[in-house]
Amino acid sequence: MVMIQTRKDKPSGTIILNRPEKRNAINSQSVVELIQSFEDFMQERSVRAVVLTGTGNIFCSGTDLVEIQNTSDSSDCMATWHRESQQLKSLIETMLRCPKPIIAAINGPVMGLGTALMLAADIVVGAKSATVGFPESRRGLSTGLTSPLLTFRLGAGIAARLLMTGMTLDSAQALGRGLFHEVVPDDFVWARANEIAGQCAAGARESHQMTKQLINETIGEVMLTQLSTGAANTAAARTTDAAKEGIAAFLEKREPDWDKPPVSEHDAAERASEG
Repeated sequence: MVMIQTRKDKPSGTIILNRPEKRNAINSQSVVELIQSFEDFMQERSVRAVVLTGTGNIFCSGTDLVEIQNTSDSSDCMATWHRESQQLKSLIETMLRCPKPIIAAINGPVMGLGTALMLAADIVVGAKSATVGFPESRRGLSTGLTSPLLTFRLGAGIAARLLMTGMTLDSAQALGRGLFHEVVPDDFVWARANEIAGQCAAGARESHQMTKQLINETIGEVMLTQLSTGAANTAAARTTDAAKEGIAAFLEKREPDWDKPPVSEHDAAERASEG
């Protein structure tokens, strides 16, 4: 199944997260497809701006937690998570270094890793019904790739409160804090994003490229360094007992028990043999 769809509607090219059965969650395959889609549109001269959106009524529910849980049972999970976190960093850097404006059309809820994709965009248009959530702390996971972007865009104080409390903001709150640049009726999110692409197309390609380099690579030089640390942090967090409990609790639709003692491999083996 193609997890990422693309289409051209001059002057924009649109990239669509297409896993409706998984609420457009990001897994390892979709990261590879996203990078390729952005790189393809970079080569298309007729595409003056890239719109990123989701299929259905959700933008992105974040990282695919089922994939993480399944990977935890493999003998090479550490290497897999390191490789995947580096690939995620490559995706963010591809967006930041894309010479063309990227417009995030947030057509519904956006959470976790999805917020990192939103923050890596240059312009954000949100649907009135859209919400923005930061649930990583409630899953025992790291905000390694979101934290540098959120701090760069909004400042450390706002980032700390959002990330540590696991807050969910409605569209008005997201607009007020600067996460959304505009809020429009749900049915007009993509149309408005494409309209903004047209406004961008009135400017020179070279000007857009130099502006993005100045903002994201010169002013944001420290952010790029922080993303490397964040990727390592993201991989390491997946190995913890907190992540095992947080992910299991979410998938089992219960509250996590952060004080539950970890189960050793010896105890797990004994329980399995008794069962």
